[in-house]
Order: sequence, then C-alpha cells, then structure tokens
Amino acid sequence: MSKKPSPKKASEKPDFDASMAEIEALIEQIESGSIGLEEQLAAYERGAGLLKGCRSLLDAAERRVEEIDMDLNRVEEMGSGTDVEGTAS
Repeated sequence: MSKKPSPKKASEKPDFDASMAEIEALIEQIESGSIGLEEQLAAYERGAGLLKGCRSLLDAAERRVEEIDMDLNRVEEMGSGTDVEGTAS
C-alpha cells in the first residue's frame, strides 16, 4: 500500500517545488491504474487543490517581478537625470 502524504497545516507556507512533485506523483498513481476509482478521484481532487496553490504562488511571484522591474526603472530614470514623469531635472 502506498503512503499518503500528510496534510499540511494551514499555518505552513506552501512550497511550489514540493507541490509540483506531489502533483507528478499523483498523476503517476492515477495513470498507472494501481489505485481504485475512489482513490483516483481523491488523488485528482488533491492534485487540483495543489495546482490552484501553485498558480497562486506563480501569480505572487509574477507580481514581485513586476514590482522589482518598476523599482529598477525608477532607479534608472533617476540616474539618467530625468524624474519619474520623464522630464529633465
């Protein structure tokens, strides 16, 4: 019998890489046909929840990158002698 991963506590921060690894393991279980229908449905549901969490993490990472880019652009504009509106100082 395969080990089921222990559910994470709500206070634990989700980990993208661990979630992706678990999703891959769930896909292998489902595709192998080694588990029954009810277990397949439970695995699918768990995978869908993990995928939703991964998407949230990716969205947050994208927002961080955009913020960093905006900050970098502001610094570059200040260094080039123009203010934020693009006029010469």
